[in-house]
Amino acid sequence: MAKNKSSHLELVLVQLISDVLEKSKNEALNYKQVSAKLNITDPSGRDTILEILREQAKKGVFMEPEKGKFRLKDLKTFVTGKVDMTADGSAFVVPDDEFEKDIFVSARKLHNALNGDLVKVYIYAKKSGRKNEGEVVEIIKRVKTDFIGVIRISDRFAFVNVDDRKMLHDIFVPLSDLEGAKNGQKVQVSITDWPEGAKNPIGKITTILGEQGENNTEMNAILAQYGFPLAFPAEVEREADLIPEEVSAGDLKGRKDFRDTVTFTIDPADAKDFDDAISFKKLSNGNYEIGVHIADVSHYVKPNSHLDKEAYARATSVYLVDRVIPMLPERLSNGVCSLRPNEDKLCFAAVFELDEQANIITEWFGRTVIHSNRRFSYEEAQEVIENKAGDYAEEILKLNELAYILRDRKFKNGAISFESTEVKFKLDETGKPVGVYVKERKDAHKLIEDFMLLANKKVAEFVSKKGSGKKKYTFVYRSHDSPNLENLGNFALFAARFGYKINTKSDKEIAKSLNYLMEDVEGKKEQNVLTQLAIRSMAKAVYTTKKTSHYGLAFDHYTHFTSPIRRYPDVMVHRLLAAYLNNEKSASEEEYETASSHSSTMEKRAADAERASIKYKQAEYLEENIGNTFTGIISGVTEWGMYVEIIENKCEGMVRLRDIADDFYVLDEKNYCIIGQRKKKKYQLGDEVKVKVKKVDLAKRQIDFTLIQD
Repeated sequence: MAKNKSSHLELVLVQLISDVLEKSKNEALNYKQVSAKLNITDPSGRDTILEILREQAKKGVFMEPEKGKFRLKDLKTFVTGKVDMTADGSAFVVPDDEFEKDIFVSARKLHNALNGDLVKVYIYAKKSGRKNEGEVVEIIKRVKTDFIGVIRISDRFAFVNVDDRKMLHDIFVPLSDLEGAKNGQKVQVSITDWPEGAKNPIGKITTILGEQGENNTEMNAILAQYGFPLAFPAEVEREADLIPEEVSAGDLKGRKDFRDTVTFTIDPADAKDFDDAISFKKLSNGNYEIGVHIADVSHYVKPNSHLDKEAYARATSVYLVDRVIPMLPERLSNGVCSLRPNEDKLCFAAVFELDEQANIITEWFGRTVIHSNRRFSYEEAQEVIENKAGDYAEEILKLNELAYILRDRKFKNGAISFESTEVKFKLDETGKPVGVYVKERKDAHKLIEDFMLLANKKVAEFVSKKGSGKKKYTFVYRSHDSPNLENLGNFALFAARFGYKINTKSDKEIAKSLNYLMEDVEGKKEQNVLTQLAIRSMAKAVYTTKKTSHYGLAFDHYTHFTSPIRRYPDVMVHRLLAAYLNNEKSASEEEYETASSHSSTMEKRAADAERASIKYKQAEYLEENIGNTFTGIISGVTEWGMYVEIIENKCEGMVRLRDIADDFYVLDEKNYCIIGQRKKKKYQLGDEVKVKVKKVDLAKRQIDFTLIQD
C-alpha cells in the first residue's frame, strides 16, 4: 500500500479503524484487538491494519501511548456534511457542525457523491495557509436519485442529458430500460447503479414527460425535478372518494352553529379551494363578533390514513404559473373541505368579540358549522370598499375599518411591511404567455390577511400559555429570527446609495426604518431590487415546536392555523388545538419537531418549483422578443455577469461580463457592483441600463442579454 498517497480503500479502512478506536472509550488497542473487532482473522489483513495504524500515528491521526497500542487522537479527522457542488465539478462539504469550516473536495475525490448528498469526509492534514481539503470516504445518504432531462438514443446505448445544473454527469441508460422513451423526449430517470471507477451512473427511465418545449411537459418536468408527484396514488383517491360531501347530523355534534350568522369568503377570482371564511355579527352592546372559520380538514383526514400520509409527504400545495398541484385530492380540496357558498361546511374557528378600537374583549376557539352566504373575489370586495355599496357592504366596510386598526397597531409594535411585486402571466389556450402584469395588493387582500394574522397569533398565544418549562405543551409554531446584523449592515450601506437610512440600533428601530424604506420605495424603479435584498438580509421563517417569536410580524407567538387545505402544518395545529381543548396531555415534541422540519423543507422546495415555472414562462415570453431592446434595472451582480430585470415586464436575464466589450470588468462584491479595470466605469446594483435580448435557452430557463452602452 502506498505510503505517501492514500488510496480510497485505505481511507475507508482508516475510517473503520477510527470507529473502533472511538468506541473503545479512549482505551488503547493493539492491532490484533482492532482486527478482531473488524472480524479480520487473515494474517495479511492484520498486517495491513498494523501498517495503517503506524502510518496514521505518524500523521497524527492516531496516538501510540504505549508501544504497539493505539488510540484515536483527533475526532475531527472525519466529519459528516452535505455536498455543495460547484460549476467545475469540485465541491465544498458543509459540515453538520456549524462551527466547522467548509471542506474543499476536488472532483476526482468526490467518489460519485452528488450535490446535496450527506457524506463522510476524511480531512487531510492542513498545509500552511491552505483551505480545509478532504476526500469523500462514504456516501451516508443520497438526497436524490431521480433526475429530469432529455434522452439521447443511439444504436447501442442511450444517455439522459440532465437539466439540473449541479448534476454534472449524464446518466447512461441501457436500451432495455428505455420504457418506450423516444429520442429527444423529456424524461425522468432513476439512478440504479454507479460502478466503482465508472464515469457515468446507470439509470432506468421511470416517467416519459413528453415532447420537449410543450407547456404540459415543462410544467410536469419542474414538478418532478423538485420531487412533487404528478398524481395521487390510487388508494389515496379511493379513500377520498369514500368521504361523503353532505354534512350529517352526527358531524354537528360538539360544534357551535353559525349557519344563521352572515358569513362570506374573499379569494382570488380563479380560486377553487376556499380555506377560510369570515362571519360578522353586531352585538347588542355595540361590539362586533368576528369569526375566522377555517376548513376542518382534520375532521376528514385522520392520522395514519392513506390521505394523511400523502398530505404529510407533500406537506404543501404547489402553485405553478398555470396550475395548482394540491396537497389533498381534488374531491377534498375543491369539494368536501372547500367553503363553497350556500352549502353547510365544517370548520375550526377562532371567534373574537372586538370593540370599535379593535380591542379583543373575548376570544373562543372550537369547531363550528357554517353556511357561507356569498363568495367574493378580491376584485368584487374591493369594489364594495371603494364604492361603499354592494352586497354585505355594511359588514365589509366595518371589517375593513377594524383591519386598518389591527394593521396600524401591528406596525407600531415593530412589524415589517414587505410589499414585493408579484408577477402574473396572461396565457393563451396552449399555456403560452402572451402578456405579463404585476399583481396589485389592495385593501380587500389586506383585510383578509389581517384577520388571518389575528387568528394565527391568538391560537399560538392560547397554546403557549398552557404549561411552561418542561411542562409546556407541544405545538407547531411559525418562527422568524431577528436579522443577521452583518447582512443587514451590508444592506444598509447599499440602501444609503439610494438615499435611504437604516437604523440598526435595535430590532424596533430596524423595523421602523425598513417600513419607512418600503413606503418610500413603493412604485419606484428600485422597489423590487431593494425589497428582495432586504428580504435576503432577513432570517428565513420555519416551522418548529420551539416557542420563539416572529420577528417580521413582531408577534411573540405565531402559528399557521388558517390554510389546512394547502399546508400540512395547519392540519397539525388543528389536531393539537383540538386535543388541548379536550384537556388531553401534551403530544410528542420529537414527533412534531420532525414533522415541522420536513414541512419547512417541502415549503422551500415548493417555492423553488414556483420560481422555476416563472423563470420558464419569462424565457418563453422573451423568446418572441429576441433582438428587441428594453430598459431594465441591475438586480444582481456575480463574478461572471450581472442580472437585469426589465422594468416593463419584470423578466430577468443575464449580461455576461465577457460580452461587455469596452473593458475588462470584475466584481466588487462588497459594493454590489462590477468595475472596469481600465476606465473604472461602474455598474451598480439598482442602476438603470438598456439591454437587447440576445438568446433564450428554454431547457435551462435562462435569458441572455447584451448590454447597450452609451
